[in-house]
Amino acid sequence: MTPRQACLASLQRIAPSVLEAALWVSAEHDPEFSMPHGLQIVEDLKRQISATLPMLPASELAQPLLRRLSTLGFQQDDGSQPKPQTALLHKILQRRRGQPLGLAIVALEVARRLEIPLEGVNFPGHFLLRVPGADHLLDPCGGRRLYPKDCRELLVRQFGPQMQLKAEHMVRATEMAMVQRLSRNLRHLHQMNDDFLAALKDADRVLELGQATTSDHLARASLYQTLECPQAERFDLEHALLLSDDPIQRLRLTERLSHLPPNAAIH
Repeated sequence: MTPRQACLASLQRIAPSVLEAALWVSAEHDPEFSMPHGLQIVEDLKRQISATLPMLPASELAQPLLRRLSTLGFQQDDGSQPKPQTALLHKILQRRRGQPLGLAIVALEVARRLEIPLEGVNFPGHFLLRVPGADHLLDPCGGRRLYPKDCRELLVRQFGPQMQLKAEHMVRATEMAMVQRLSRNLRHLHQMNDDFLAALKDADRVLELGQATTSDHLARASLYQTLECPQAERFDLEHALLLSDDPIQRLRLTERLSHLPPNAAIH
């Protein structure tokens, strides 16, 4: 079984594992990565944190868990030049620095092993966490509580005043959605760092995970354009055209398609 197949299989089980799926993504990019070693790091973290949590009901332990992880060094990587290592989970486990989504995946797995209720929230621009039923969200980077006013301010800081807080921003993230978001992040980071073949792996995975958007097809088309694969670029542009409901974008896609060579004949 290839790392890609193992990643998808981890998400298709009755009890899907986002941690294992994310580590298989790491294995796809780093052949030297050892899955047992990654899982052992998480188990060691669980034991270390379990011994220091306060004597509280499980429903009140999520924030202490996140604070303990922060104390142990699991914090957001604020480097001026983002690298793929800020999103690859095995690197986050080694460096204890990373993007909010990666930190959240670590926290979710430790919480699961300690039977602490916690779920992911696919918040735009900054992945968040929540105790099911709570009236606030939690920042995976330290455990700060975020109420609706804080969430609106977070959106404004990242996207500007035109971005409005919506109910869809606060819904639970499925394991599949988390790995797809991870793959989009990695696609972007690998492309920023001119590793186009690695970015293509991530772009392929995004589409395999389902519910791909117009932007997903355009992102892969851009990679194929850079790699000078016009037939593959055409495939994604045609799919983007089918998915787009923006008249101006559809015109631009049609124009771009007209400049590509026609599909090769099949004999």
